[in-house]
Formats: sequence, structure tokens, C-alpha cells
Amino acid sequence: MTGDDEDNLVISLLAKQEFAVPRVVARVNNPKNQWLFDESWGVDVAVSTPHLLTALVEEAVSVGTLVRLLSFEGGRATLIEVTLAPDSPAAGHEIVELDFPRDSTVVAVLRGDRVVVPRGDTSLQVGDEVLVLVTAESIDEVRAILTGS
Repeated sequence: MTGDDEDNLVISLLAKQEFAVPRVVARVNNPKNQWLFDESWGVDVAVSTPHLLTALVEEAVSVGTLVRLLSFEGGRATLIEVTLAPDSPAAGHEIVELDFPRDSTVVAVLRGDRVVVPRGDTSLQVGDEVLVLVTAESIDEVRAILTGS
């Protein structure tokens, strides 16, 4: 968790190989170095502050577009967020009616100032911020369900 990517990589590798740390989370300072932070360097999870800040800014200003918030397991799973636009095909429908792929799940719905824990009968509304955990294989289908594109 230093301010230097090279140091963070070396520390990650040492932690994994020399000290048998079971799970290594490493800080990425320069987004151009993100590709280095993988299992070959002993990194289980790479946290990129610039990427997180960019995602938060995108999320704050976008309605009706999919925003990737976090990636897990080397990009095999991603937490995405969509603020439902008035023309969203999901608006006004219960989650169970939307037929999400099996390898995706709605994990939270932010409605106004409250968090709605989603159930099958939770009805999505225009303006809801919908958080979905998806795999790379299902992201396009989830995008189509929530945004129509």
C-alpha cells in the first residue's frame, strides 16, 4: 500500500511466496500499471484508486449507462451500477420478471436515501441505482435488460 507501484509489486510477491500470505490485496497508483497486478506477481486483488475515483465520477453523472465499479477474481466478476433512465426496459418490472442470467445477481437497489435489499418481487423504478454482480459472459445481457442497449 505504498505510493510506488514497483514497491507494491515486490511486496506482494514477497508476501505470497516468502510469507505464504493467503490473500494479497495490492494498491495500484498508476492505471497504466494495472495489467501487472495479477497472480504472477502474487496479487489476488488489485485496487486502483484512480479507477475507483473515475468510476464514482461516472456513476454520479450518468443515467441510463452501465458503470463498472469493481472487478473481482482478475476481471472474471464485476460489480456494475446502472441508474435506471425513464426509457429503461426494466423500469416498472419486478426483478423476477426480467430473467437475469444465472451468473448475475442484483445485490442492491439504491432508491432515494435508502437501500432496498432486492428480492424477486422487488419492483424497479426510474431513478433507482441498481447494483449487479456479473460475469464477463453475462454483462452484455444484463446491460440489455437494464438499459435496452
